[in-house]
Amino acid sequence: MARISLTPPSTLLNRIGAWYSRRAYGKVLDPGLAAGHNPRVLLTYVRAERGAAKWNRLDPGLKHLAVMAATAKINCSWCMDFGHWEADALGLPMDKISKVPRWRDHEDAFTELELLVLDYAEAMTETEPRVTDELAAALIERLGEAAFVELTAMVGLENYRSRVNSAFGLTSQGFSDACGVASRA
Repeated sequence: MARISLTPPSTLLNRIGAWYSRRAYGKVLDPGLAAGHNPRVLLTYVRAERGAAKWNRLDPGLKHLAVMAATAKINCSWCMDFGHWEADALGLPMDKISKVPRWRDHEDAFTELELLVLDYAEAMTETEPRVTDELAAALIERLGEAAFVELTAMVGLENYRSRVNSAFGLTSQGFSDACGVASRA
């Protein structure tokens, strides 16, 4: 059960956000409803998400694996649920995506570069982060600096999303049902 009301004030901003959310995702996203209690926070969050959606230096599949690894490490059920839906929309193999929470038990399902990305996302998500010089250098060598910066920023953004959603008590909203993969609730 959410720790914050998912019925924000009926402002123009919240009505526009709900309309857009239904149009883009088929339902109003709970994180938007929660953030809708503070218009400045909601607008800042929307701007950040819209800006990040335009980044294109990192392969979308690698980017999504990194996001899912951070989500799994934090154990945000809302983000895992939505992440499965996003992976399906991107055309990523759902069998591989479903293995991300326990990727170390399924290393044979991932390429060497994917394993580096998964390790990096987990290392960044630790409290204290445990990113090593060697791990960063291996990724920069394989991805280039621009893609490495994007990878780092995406993992940081997902840490924000997952930690906020978890603190709000948000849980699965049923997105993974649409792609036939159970969320990790």
